Amino acid sequence: MGFVHPLDAVLDSFGVARDKRGNVQATPDCEVSNGYQTSVPKVFAAGDMRSGQSLVIRAVADGRRCARAVDKFLMGNSLLPA
Repeated sequence: MGFVHPLDAVLDSFGVARDKRGNVQATPDCEVSNGYQTSVPKVFAAGDMRSGQSLVIRAVADGRRCARAVDKFLMGNSLLPA
């Protein structure tokens, strides 16, 4: 069946907002100060959890961009590739 949407119990325990398809709502841009953040401060989401089922390579790329956003959030800037 593959990945359909994140587990409700996990999202409910964090209180994370979801879109109409059941995926996590998160800001999409890693270049802004709040990129990849969910509705809960300091909780980030990327890949299939944010965009829904897709190709693995897209999820990996999204995860790398999210890592850059988290690095910027924690350190104020990032040396990770964009």
